[in-house]
Amino acid sequence: MPYVRISLLKGKSPEYLKSLSDSLHRALVETFEVPADDRFQVIHQHERGELVFDKHYMGGPRSDNYVLICVTAGRQRSTKVKQGFYRHLVNLLQDSPGIRPEDVMVVINTTQADEWSFGSGNSIVPKV
Repeated sequence: MPYVRISLLKGKSPEYLKSLSDSLHRALVETFEVPADDRFQVIHQHERGELVFDKHYMGGPRSDNYVLICVTAGRQRSTKVKQGFYRHLVNLLQDSPGIRPEDVMVVINTTQADEWSFGSGNSIVPKV
């Protein structure tokens, strides 16, 4: 049950954003143990100066096509699963919509099941 926030600079076409969203979701389903119908994403497009990033820190050089992907997950994944997700994601994004691997940054946060409400004021009851 991940919730994903995608941040990038303004100016991309609707087709580019759809391709970005679709490739990200495909990577989540294929390598991050996410069901196909579990898709919750928000795309934030920022003006220059509103998305600040170092072009050379750990993994650059980054271009203005930089994308920051923040995944909030409802449970832990192993390091092996996360590393497989990172690799698969950058390969898919390189294919479509054409984002260089150096321009992709991912941050994963994990929460507890009872910290989610999918509607009607109900939370997920943790299994004991």
